[in-house]
Order: sequence, then C-alpha cells, then structure tokens
Amino acid sequence: MNWVKWLYPGMNLKRWLFFFALGVIFVGIGVTLFFNYQFVGFIEAVVFNLMYSATGAHYQTIVSLMGIIAVIVGVMCMTFATRKIIKTIMDSVMPGEKEPLRELIFTQRKLNKGPIVAVIGGGTGLSVLLRGIKHITGNCTAVVTTGDDGGSSGRLRKEMGMVPPGDMRNCLIALADTEPLMEKVLQYRFKTNTSMEGHNLGNLFIAAMTDIEGNIEDGLTAICDILKVRGHVWPSSSDDLQLKAEMEDGSVVVGESSITDSKKRIKRLMTEPENPKASQSAVNAIMKADAIILGPGSLYTSVIASLIVPGIKEAVINSKAVKIYVCNVMTQPGETDGFGAYDHVKTIIDHMGVQCLDYVIVNEQEASPKQIAEYEKEGASPVAPDVEKIEALGIDAVPARLLNDSNMVRHNPIKLAKTIITLIYRLRLFGRGIQYFDYFFARQTIQDLQKNIDGE
Repeated sequence: MNWVKWLYPGMNLKRWLFFFALGVIFVGIGVTLFFNYQFVGFIEAVVFNLMYSATGAHYQTIVSLMGIIAVIVGVMCMTFATRKIIKTIMDSVMPGEKEPLRELIFTQRKLNKGPIVAVIGGGTGLSVLLRGIKHITGNCTAVVTTGDDGGSSGRLRKEMGMVPPGDMRNCLIALADTEPLMEKVLQYRFKTNTSMEGHNLGNLFIAAMTDIEGNIEDGLTAICDILKVRGHVWPSSSDDLQLKAEMEDGSVVVGESSITDSKKRIKRLMTEPENPKASQSAVNAIMKADAIILGPGSLYTSVIASLIVPGIKEAVINSKAVKIYVCNVMTQPGETDGFGAYDHVKTIIDHMGVQCLDYVIVNEQEASPKQIAEYEKEGASPVAPDVEKIEALGIDAVPARLLNDSNMVRHNPIKLAKTIITLIYRLRLFGRGIQYFDYFFARQTIQDLQKNIDGE
C-alpha cells in the first residue's frame, strides 16, 4: 500500500497530521460550547430516533455507534480534503509533475539524510558512478580533474583561458535531476562546417556561466541551481595546468592526449606548473566527507591527475573519511596495459606517497567472450581482481558483480551504488554509530536500488 509511506519514520508528517487532527477536535469542542450543546443535542436526537426506529438498540449502543461513524466520516473527509489541497498546490507549483508528493518528500528526506560523499576523478567512469550515487545521497561532491586538452574542452581552454569543462559537464548531467531532453541538449555537439563545429553545447553553457559569474566556481554553483543538481561539482584546480608524464624509457610527454597516444609505459605523472593551487571548495568538501571515493576512470589522466594536485593530496591523506577506490573493469590502452587491480592500487599509493586506502571495490563478474574479443582488438583486457594481493597491502578488497548489461564492458551505476551504500552504512552503523532513522532510510535506499536492478 503506497499510502503507508506517509507514515514512514523521518518523514516529519505524522506530527503535523496529529496536530491537524487535534485542531479539528478543538474546533469541534469550541463549536459545541458556543451553541451550548443545543445544536449537537438536536442532531443527536434526530439520529437517535432514526436509528432506534430502525434497530431498537439500547441508547448507549446507539450513541457509541454514532461516535464511531462520526470519527470515520471525519477522518475520511479530512483525508479527502487534504489530498485535494495537496494536488491543487502541486498542480500550481509543479505543473506536469508525475511523481506522487509522498514519493518526492520521501526521496528528498532520504537524500538529505544520506552520507556526505566526495568523489574524485574524471572522464566517463566518474559520471557513471555519479548516476548511481545521486540515488544514495544529495550530499555528494564531485572533484573533477582539469587536465583535459583535447576536443571542445581543449579549444575553449586555449581560446578563453578557462578550465576545460568537458568532464565537469558530464558530472553535472549525471547528478542533475533533469528531463532526458535537457540531457540531450547539453550533450549536443555542433556538426556544421563553421567555427562551432565540434563544440559541445554543455561546454559552451559552462563557459557562458563562468563569464557571467566571473569565475568557474561561481559559474558551477549557478548551473547546479539551474539543473537541480543533487550535490556539487568542483574542479580539482582552477589553475591552467597541463599533465606531464615521465615514461619508463626516461622521456617526458606533456599534455593529456599526448600521454595517452604515446603508447609508452608511464613511470610518474606530474603537473605543469609543478604546484597548482587546489580549489578551496574541493578541499573543504573532501575534509567534510564521510566517505571519499576514487574512480572509476582513467587511472593516470583522471584519478591520479586530481590526486597529485598538492592541496587535494593532503586533504585526502588527512581526512578522517573512509577512503574507497573503485577499480576499473577493463585496462586502458596507453595507460594501464597489462594492469590488474593490484597494479592500479599500487600506482595510486606510489603517487600519494602513503597508503591511505581503506577499501578497494573490484569486479568479479566475467564479460562475455564476444565482448572480450571486441576489446582485445583495441588492446584492452579485463582487470584481474587480485583480491589476495590487495589485502596483502593492508586494504580490504570488496569483490562484487558490477558489469552493465550492454555491449560496453562498464560498471552498472545502480549495482555499483548498491555496493557502495551497503559498505558505507555498514561502516557508519558499526564504526561511527548511526541513528535508527538513518539506518531505516539506508535500508529503504538499498531496497529501492535493488528494484531498479531487478527492473533492468
């Protein structure tokens, strides 16, 4: 019964319904006193005579029955009137909204009570994770790498001197509570033979808001309000930085796209300038987080690219949050050829200079032979879970079945979110303590996510 959700703990509605009923009782008493019982006595006499004629029942029985009927009718009238009032308000304030108000309230309350999460990385992998995270909590911050130098982002970076917006655009869309058409609009890429060719409309939107607000962070804040983003998106740094990689053969390659295209094994990733200033908003989000999630995404050019920004690195190391790394499901040609999950983890530790990870989520679900064959043509292969090798580093490995049911071998955002929410709330319940209502909402979240998985 869907109406039962109105009575769920933490909804903050039962107290007001009780208060409303109490007010009705007082009004009834007041009316009775005002008319000196005469009006009520007249009604009682009429109803009693009718019922006595029909049933011949005892006086007290008839009075009790009259009271019960009056209460039932009163509750029915109150319920019907309240629903009509709510519907009228909803139709006026939120025209076209199809989701029942109880669902909207329950979802918003659930999200507001969700854990504070900071997600660090970039690229497609990060946006996939965020599409699931937004069903867990409304307190999510994405800290996005700013080393992109190709495509529309690279052109805007050169022409306007702004932080490349591509990865931030994908994160904003992933976290946004927007209609599908709005997502198509923001992802639209111009194809005409003009100076606009290749530009992404979402990138231009971010560029425009940055220019209007005066800086990238204020521009992103305004966009979050416009798109009803469930959380925040911040760049790891607002400085104009380039990624620089020292290869195992001793050569140095500058630029994200050049690093990936070099086909050489990376020894160490750096930035140019060497010490870019971290976004203070990103640092604050990391320090306030209950959980910090790294990845998934390109190991070097997305995850480590953000972690090597000095202020970000120190914030992650010093934060008391639970630190979780979501390992990729496939290797990436030009970055992680031949890597298993252990190699991914070891590379992060080497660049951080300290082992600060608590958990590593690895995929144990096998892709189909057809999918693997297609990826092998591009030089990619499945990432081995390496559970025992990871745990030898003092890190808990969390194997799970995480693949999407599609031609692309990627994380399923709902499955990944379910794994993360289960892990986070288990830690909060037994590690830091958690209120009953929070645990109730966590269980309901997991159940809702499971329904989404079953429905796919």
